[in-house]
Amino acid sequence: MITPGFIAIWFAWLMAGGSPGPATMGIAGTAMNEGRTAGLAFALGICAGSAAWGIAAALGLSAVMLANVWLFEVIRYVGVAYLGWLALKALKRAMTSDDEVALGKPVTGTLPTIFAKGAAIHLTNPKAILSWGSIYAIVAPSDASLPMLLGYFAMLYAGSLMIFIGYAFLFSSARMVRTYRRARRWFDFAFAGFFGVASYKILTVRLS
Repeated sequence: MITPGFIAIWFAWLMAGGSPGPATMGIAGTAMNEGRTAGLAFALGICAGSAAWGIAAALGLSAVMLANVWLFEVIRYVGVAYLGWLALKALKRAMTSDDEVALGKPVTGTLPTIFAKGAAIHLTNPKAILSWGSIYAIVAPSDASLPMLLGYFAMLYAGSLMIFIGYAFLFSSARMVRTYRRARRWFDFAFAGFFGVASYKILTVRLS
């Protein structure tokens, strides 16, 4: 199950999760302005929403793979296109001259409310189900069983937990915020390069 190819995709998954977006910037803004506890509550809510989509995709994709191999291939190439789109998006951010990247607006309220808002971000975001469906189709063989898909879920979800909770801890530090703002263009260039290479490698493997 764990191959060099999967490890490369797992790192791409980490970078996709860590790249700027509503979830990560929301965690950063909340942790920076409302404190670490609020940031963690928001991050855990996002993780809960992500888990719901990840398990749902595993359950649904298992049946789809058995019944429609062609649809599995379509989903696989959608995943390749998604990585390519992330590469272009990161490159566009990196090419901008504005070094003052605005972090997400803080989420306020009681801790249960902040948690619920975090979950709602992923439960109402179509990109979440696309990401989970695509990553399964990229890393799993076409005859993957449900236990195998759930095994992939566990490994991928561990990465998501690391990224989202890590954001809450890191961005509760003013020093980390300053460091990110100074180096954010280099981060975006790295994101663009990694996504581009991952997309190309997956595409060429399928064409060979």
